[in-house]
Amino acid sequence: MTAQVQSQSSYDVIVVGSGAGAMTSALFAADQGLSVLIVEKSDKYGGTSAISGGGIWIPNNHYFAAIGGRDSAELSMQYLKAATGEHGDPVRLQAYLDNAAPMIKKLTANSRVRYAVADKYPDYYPQLPGALPGGRTLDPELFDTSLLEEELPNLRKPSPSTLLMGRIAWTARDAHKAMARSFGWQWLIFRLMARYKMDFKWRRKSKYDRRAALGSSLVASLRRSLMDRNVPLWLNTDFQDVLLDGDRVCGIKVATGGKILELKARRGVIFGSGGFEQNQTLREKFLPQPTKAGWSATPPGNNTGAALEAGLNIGAATALMDWAWWAPTIAVPGEEKPRGVFAERAFPGAIVVNSLGHRFVNEAAPYLEFVDAMYKDNQKTGGRTVPSWVIFDGHFRFHYAMGPLMPAQVMPDSRLRKEWLNTLYWKADSLEQLALQIGVDGAGLISTVNKVNEYAKTGVDLDFERGANVFDRYYGDSNIKPNPCLAPLRKGPYYAMRL
Repeated sequence: MTAQVQSQSSYDVIVVGSGAGAMTSALFAADQGLSVLIVEKSDKYGGTSAISGGGIWIPNNHYFAAIGGRDSAELSMQYLKAATGEHGDPVRLQAYLDNAAPMIKKLTANSRVRYAVADKYPDYYPQLPGALPGGRTLDPELFDTSLLEEELPNLRKPSPSTLLMGRIAWTARDAHKAMARSFGWQWLIFRLMARYKMDFKWRRKSKYDRRAALGSSLVASLRRSLMDRNVPLWLNTDFQDVLLDGDRVCGIKVATGGKILELKARRGVIFGSGGFEQNQTLREKFLPQPTKAGWSATPPGNNTGAALEAGLNIGAATALMDWAWWAPTIAVPGEEKPRGVFAERAFPGAIVVNSLGHRFVNEAAPYLEFVDAMYKDNQKTGGRTVPSWVIFDGHFRFHYAMGPLMPAQVMPDSRLRKEWLNTLYWKADSLEQLALQIGVDGAGLISTVNKVNEYAKTGVDLDFERGANVFDRYYGDSNIKPNPCLAPLRKGPYYAMRL
């Protein structure tokens, strides 16, 4: 399916990229009777979608309605207008609301894609008008990757951070239950591990789970659906430029197999080829400083902005180029790309500080807001916030995960890789010693920790209101009172990891 069938050089629609958006577009085009080709620069399909959580925000969706959930176009528009502010185009917002829910209903009815409603996962900004405490986010269900047949080796591997123990698939609902230590979480872990271990036939083929979850499931189910429609996907096919017929894009130029090919598109070209985070020049041109391509959690060598540059060259409109769907990351020695840090920031007993030892953000805030706060504080402090440091104590280390460090109750320090010490994590018996190791102001750090410890007693974060809304508390520990996102740091040893 991924071999270049070069006898055909024209199609109705050509799709550049093979992430979820690209493949969904290809699927809908094929279902309208159009001939479609997907071209992918990498030797794997799935793009950033394959290593992501795979969730999608669809207001007023039929899954939520089926369980008695209440939403409306009016509430959704209220929320979208409040969340996007001056950047929101009312015409585009309305188009999204008019088409998102019907799209997902048609997609799941006519393909192998399956979702489950995250009825308890809140909107990112629960304080805004029109927000709901759950029901608008949909998470992919598990998918049996054996159905991909010869296409399975070409599927981009999920990020280790999205797998239990780095190899076992679990849904977003399962991950949340385990991370929040909700009732029955230990039995859940046992059941998932047993399911994985008992799949003897598959174990002989691969160390990874037969089932895909999260973004990997979404990509796999889309690819299988495209295989059902005989839609070709060319790997190792690098987009070079657009072809023009007057002021109309009529195709693309690609490099593949040592050749330059011109592929004609009778009806249009769809670019679903990601952003430009792997292009250092574009990062320096558009994004806040400092910025490095090596900080990105996306596959190296991809998402270089080639389609964006081609569009700019022919006068395409752009917007929000200085903004990104970004998250803090941790660089793990030996891994090809850093890992995003998402749920861990909300766990009680960990804080994030700059090199002055000061907090600068609600650690449990949505990841894009977290990084925005990093850059704002970095400018305010004259470069003292990028990078930042996540600080936690022995109690946190025992009970919770942070990046690749599984809780010490299952992965004690003695089992961690020796090369991780002082590269991935730093450890000391006191906060003073830890601050000295990582170059953070010791007095500032101790003062901050003392303040947070007082907040943990009352449950009220007077500085950044951590844990004050339903989104923050979603990944908190429900066993911790009075605030599931706040716990004191007072049990050594103390740990630090660089963000």
